Amino acid sequence: MSEPSNPARTAVVLGGSHAGMLAARALADVAERVVVVERDALPDGPAPRKGLPQARHAHMLWSGGVRAVEELLPGVTEALRAAGARRTPVTTDMVVMGARGWFRRWPESHHVILAGRDLLDATIRAQVLMDHRIELLSSAEVLGLEGDAGTVTGVRVRARGSQERVVSGGLVVDATGRGSRAGRWLEELGLPAVERREVDAGLAYASRLYRAPEQARSGYPVVNVQPDPREDVPGRAGFLLPIEDGHWIVTLNGTRGGEPSPADDDFLRFAREELRHPVIGQLLEQAEPVSGVSFTRATVNRRHFYERMPAWPENFVVVGDALAAYNPLYGHGLAVAAQSAVILRDVVRRRGWGAAGLSRRIQKAVARPVGTAWDLAVGQDVFCEGATEEGPTARDRLVAAYVGRLMLTATGNGRIARRVTDVTSLERGPEVLLSPSVLLAAALGPLKPALNGPPLTGDELKRAGLE
Repeated sequence: MSEPSNPARTAVVLGGSHAGMLAARALADVAERVVVVERDALPDGPAPRKGLPQARHAHMLWSGGVRAVEELLPGVTEALRAAGARRTPVTTDMVVMGARGWFRRWPESHHVILAGRDLLDATIRAQVLMDHRIELLSSAEVLGLEGDAGTVTGVRVRARGSQERVVSGGLVVDATGRGSRAGRWLEELGLPAVERREVDAGLAYASRLYRAPEQARSGYPVVNVQPDPREDVPGRAGFLLPIEDGHWIVTLNGTRGGEPSPADDDFLRFAREELRHPVIGQLLEQAEPVSGVSFTRATVNRRHFYERMPAWPENFVVVGDALAAYNPLYGHGLAVAAQSAVILRDVVRRRGWGAAGLSRRIQKAVARPVGTAWDLAVGQDVFCEGATEEGPTARDRLVAAYVGRLMLTATGNGRIARRVTDVTSLERGPEVLLSPSVLLAAALGPLKPALNGPPLTGDELKRAGLE
């Protein structure tokens, strides 16, 4: 790695995964040079790596995140699709059993990009690293921050087989994920401990990759079976995502006492017998498993409220899962990271590189998309037994009752289904669900009768071998 000619105009990004790469691309527009420090040796293409064990589970990028990624990397959606990723319209190509029943497959309102995490990361990484202003320092561990409580001036790193040294920069961005040590680093500089909240639904995940039946290897819908929290305790859920190369990635999950097994030979049984409807199990009976089961319990919602710190150093920002990590069930982490990267770039442009208080302004600004995703996740998880010491508040109960009514209405009202997906796609804020017309629709309830079963078409049943 070459030494920067002007360290004050250098940005240093810690972490080379999704959040880090997008932050690097965002900063390349406002810095003279960007250095990405990554602990792993990153592969040249879509391949597993030690520092991203969650890649073995299902991922999706909601359209609010797709728009942000496309703003930073024009044409990346087509690059992803050319590599095999799928663009799936919401809710047209989704077969979803929600807490209040089956959703109809309304005309497209938004969309998601579906791909294996390795493919998603590799495609974005390749486009980011084409920029000559961005340099990758791989196989390097970050040891701590340089500077003091007032100003961060760089980071101490040790590359594999090398001695410790300092990488100096005028802005350091921590995108190291759930394992971030930012709180400890700041305390070492003399700053107070950060306020933190955890909501742990006790969810365990088991995922497996399947080869879809030949006729169902393209154009197949997402299939999702959710629990009804009013009756299903513990809650069990499952979702099947069609991804690249004719594969389905299937994730099964359950809260405390209802967890799936990590055993390969129990995966199909859980899908067929433990969920509210056996449709996922029925589909898997016709498919071929091509991997073992990957299992994790790392699903706790954890948020660090850095924006509330009484003092904050210049030149340091925290983004991505290092700032807030969500229960993966809701699929918002990738989109929030992308939106945060755009905000990072825009605030620097607006305020000017090196402006007094810039990092605090950035930290407060990225809290906005974080807060929306956080409320969506913990608003449901807080009701799981043992999720928090204090349990749900009166506000949590009121909000949950209203959201439940909205979800019931959305099963039989396409306009309300669109308003709900406006929010879940992270394209609009939750305030749209409080407009007078939405409140009235929720009071009236669904306009169409409930569906009796999964809304798979005859052609889809036939292609999957179910008819």
